Amino acid sequence: MNILFLMKPYDVMNYKKDTSYILMKGAVERGHSVYYLPQGGISLTGNSALFDVEELDVNEPLQAKQTLTLHSDNVDTVFVRTDPPFDSQYLMDTLLLDRLPKHIKVVNSGAGIRSVNEKVFATQFSDLTPETIISSNQQHLRDFISQHKKTILKPTDGFGGAGIFKVSPEAENLSVILETLTENYSREIIAQAYIKDAEAGDKRILLVNGDPIGAVLRVHPENDHRNNFFAGGHEEPTEITEHDMHIVRTLKPHLLENSLFFVGIDIIGTSLIEINVTSPTCLQEMNRLYSKELHLKVIEALEDL
Repeated sequence: MNILFLMKPYDVMNYKKDTSYILMKGAVERGHSVYYLPQGGISLTGNSALFDVEELDVNEPLQAKQTLTLHSDNVDTVFVRTDPPFDSQYLMDTLLLDRLPKHIKVVNSGAGIRSVNEKVFATQFSDLTPETIISSNQQHLRDFISQHKKTILKPTDGFGGAGIFKVSPEAENLSVILETLTENYSREIIAQAYIKDAEAGDKRILLVNGDPIGAVLRVHPENDHRNNFFAGGHEEPTEITEHDMHIVRTLKPHLLENSLFFVGIDIIGTSLIEINVTSPTCLQEMNRLYSKELHLKVIEALEDL
């Protein structure tokens, strides 16, 4: 297969951590050709498409073998690995992906990515999530914080732990945090009741076609409340519990309905926090912890599509 990876430039990639990189290596190990597709690199031409790509040598560091234009007849899969935020270019890419010829498998689908905001979508499962408010209203947010005391505030479109604050009603900098996150109360943010189990870390479970392939516990450093690896967290082994599987089974039909093939879900204690559909990570950490090659399982499942 010719597999195109739609993502931001690869020149700053961390080869020891990046999930896109290990997926590329897995694709090559399975005998496929790998191409870098930049944002804005898709052109529609009637019922076909053109892709301006770089064929990649996946040894470290990544290098382009050649730059070329592929016709849609010669493309089998587009693997969407673009990091948030979901801006106008991201939106346009997903719209163009929806128009590709049917033989090209898009992972994850453009329509699915548009439908599933990673932080907002989970809130419909209110019996699985912590108490939450999504609002730009100062009074509503302050009332929520006063009610729940310790509260997590975060943007609706962030990733990697960026812009996440743990606050309390008496925090001296609460006003400036609210003003900054909401852009002076013009943008919605998410406020969630703090879960004490977060002190032990949060669990990332990776799903392929709605089924779990592995999990890792992300644990924050001593001087930070954020468990994300981008924010300095470290990995520890963990198990997928029966309650975790209850969450997975609840989500699976919704993920399949939206053609979301490769997904990461975040769980703290027994609470679902986020559903990551744009560029789920932690595959390399799971491989190291359990001496597995989970990236090959992802590519094998992709072949079965």
